Amino acid sequence: MGFNATGNIAHASTSAAQENVLEWVKKDKRRMLHVVYRVGDLDRTIKFYTECLGMKLLRRRDIPEERYTNAFLGYGPEDSHFVIELTYNYGVDKYDIGAGFGHFGIAVEDVTKTVDLIKAKGGKVTREPGPVKGGSTVIAFIEDPDGYKFELLERGPTPEPLCQVMLRVGDLDRSINFYEKAFGMELLRKRDNPEYKVDTNLWSPTPSSLSLSLSLSLSLSLSQYTIAMMGYGPEDKNAVLELTYNYGVSEYDKGNGYAQIAIGTDDVYKTAEAIKLSGGKITREPGPLPGINTKITACVDPDGWKSVKCPPKMHHCMYARKPSYGI
Repeated sequence: MGFNATGNIAHASTSAAQENVLEWVKKDKRRMLHVVYRVGDLDRTIKFYTECLGMKLLRRRDIPEERYTNAFLGYGPEDSHFVIELTYNYGVDKYDIGAGFGHFGIAVEDVTKTVDLIKAKGGKVTREPGPVKGGSTVIAFIEDPDGYKFELLERGPTPEPLCQVMLRVGDLDRSINFYEKAFGMELLRKRDNPEYKVDTNLWSPTPSSLSLSLSLSLSLSLSQYTIAMMGYGPEDKNAVLELTYNYGVSEYDKGNGYAQIAIGTDDVYKTAEAIKLSGGKITREPGPLPGINTKITACVDPDGWKSVKCPPKMHHCMYARKPSYGI
């Protein structure tokens, strides 16, 4: 057999293996586990989330030798709900949220009642309750004590009240392709808003977080955007990722507040391979965590947004604060 024939067979074998990995991703039983971000006063944030947003403090742990504390909050057990993991780093009382992070979404049965409660507790409302432009769904926007934005969406009872994470991306088609192939997500819907006026109270980039040229670009593009809802099931029953593309904006400052999303997978090795094949960058090669047998992998998407993949029953990710793991 000649060299070319041997090479062709090897190439075909490699291509088939790659196709098998990408096909496996579609069948892997995945779920969004939790979202991680940093806050400047943990007790203050816990109080706001439990008293104003109706969340429960699921657990809390202090790691004094590494100078940080975690708190897990949500609307149900971690093994069945998408939850929030707050991180407080000793001595750090403020973070730059950046322009790339958008908001978290929470489904509530009565937006006006929730907003009234938030106001009574001294919370900040940035968009009063009312129907979304061009639709009938009642929404409102608020900010937590650290400045993270939350969209309140009026819906009936749902098994997943913490229902959205919105991130801005520089190329929507590229992101959709990546999240479908590498993460096994489904494009649930896509909506273009070529003439929508964005309320600058909801997002007001400053020179400290954006270059002058990007600020000018943003000011021209804020009236035009497209969104894509990505996830592992219907929006009314599952947490989803809302990707937003603002016309003409290809890059965002991500700040240092928002950290990452954790997604459950049955095989971190195949997951890492699929991520590489789909244009993602692995920041922690798949393998067990030091001292325990739990296997994880971590990556960034084409826009630099971080995520970690771990077994579905691994409810917390101990490595998330450790720079040696590339997160």
